[in-house]
Amino acid sequence: MTQLSDLIRIFGRIGLLSFGGPAAQIALMHRELVEERPWLSETEFLRALSFCMLLPGPEAMQLATYAGWKQRGIIGGLIGGGLFVLPGAIVIMALALLYGQFGALNWVQAVFLGVKATIVVIVIQAILRLSKKALKLKVHWLLALGAFVCLYIFALPFPFVIAVAALVGGAFCTTSDAAPKVSVNWRTPLMVIMIGGILWGLPILLVGDGLLRDIGVFFSKLAVVTFGGAYAVLAYMTQDVVANYGWLSTDQMMDALGLAETTPGPLILVTEFVAIVAGTNAGLSGVAAGLMALWVTFVPCFIWIFAGAPLIDWLASRPRLSAALAGVTASVVGVITNLSVWFALHLFFGSAQTITFGPAHFILPKAASLDPNALGLALFAGFLLLRKSYGLPMVLGLTGGASWLVQFVIAAT
Repeated sequence: MTQLSDLIRIFGRIGLLSFGGPAAQIALMHRELVEERPWLSETEFLRALSFCMLLPGPEAMQLATYAGWKQRGIIGGLIGGGLFVLPGAIVIMALALLYGQFGALNWVQAVFLGVKATIVVIVIQAILRLSKKALKLKVHWLLALGAFVCLYIFALPFPFVIAVAALVGGAFCTTSDAAPKVSVNWRTPLMVIMIGGILWGLPILLVGDGLLRDIGVFFSKLAVVTFGGAYAVLAYMTQDVVANYGWLSTDQMMDALGLAETTPGPLILVTEFVAIVAGTNAGLSGVAAGLMALWVTFVPCFIWIFAGAPLIDWLASRPRLSAALAGVTASVVGVITNLSVWFALHLFFGSAQTITFGPAHFILPKAASLDPNALGLALFAGFLLLRKSYGLPMVLGLTGGASWLVQFVIAAT
């Protein structure tokens, strides 16, 4: 049996080094958990990864939770998933609190412009990577296109788009040779869901009415619909956070994602930053708001794994359910494409107009408001990331430094 001290040491190292998004994080875990020590076989690793990619929430964090669970049960899962999140959560909290004090300074905003330009390229990379894995059938391409149209042109609710994609994916199931049926003891998953659900909702009930409760309810809802990771849900989150609740501005939301990209851990830690800034703006404790967001964002991830890990073999024997989840994954490509368009419009153009035609309404930028500095920085970031294959921390540093230098020269002249 693996010692708890070994779990803490290995997963602590993974958490500290988990920069670069899920692809880099999964590669790091493969090296640590499969290649360097026999904690997971290649088959177990890939099967668990496929399962985690079908769940809402950050797949890399859930994979770490599964790996810990495989070694020492629930205690091991808490160590694996907890240490994967903890380093980034601490850094994000410190940066968010500092952001409230220094975020409005000109030189800080100049650096963030370079970071935001890099984010546009990163999102495009995410689209390309996911497309290769998710768009395997013609119906998957149609689902991706439909999701983009529904969100960008008709502004339909994100959960509705996901639900329709699941129904369509299941209806077009083409697999008939299912794996042998697997029997499952449903008692344990149901107990985990019941106890985990109580723990999940308890802080929301204890804080009463007000902003903390609103944050708890809102991010709990996000935890259920975040198929495809943080990129997929960010546009939906931004719509509510900026337009409906008014907790943050659009620029603050883009700064939030930029900071989350520069820290270890899952990108969904952006929810912590949003909650801290929202709480600070409202005159409440930013720390309390951030802790609430962390709790309701990541407790569900542990529930999904502890309840679902024993069902991995059962899922493989149900082709229609697998096809429905594949439809969801395909629609996520369109969701992320909508996000990339949203980013580009707000970054490259100073103003835009809303075009309305019946139930359709979408944003078109005004060409005269194009920001050549932002466009140039994005092209620079694209060259470094896509052509030169530089690491993300280096690219963020170079684009942030280049943006600051341009701002310095403009101010000096």
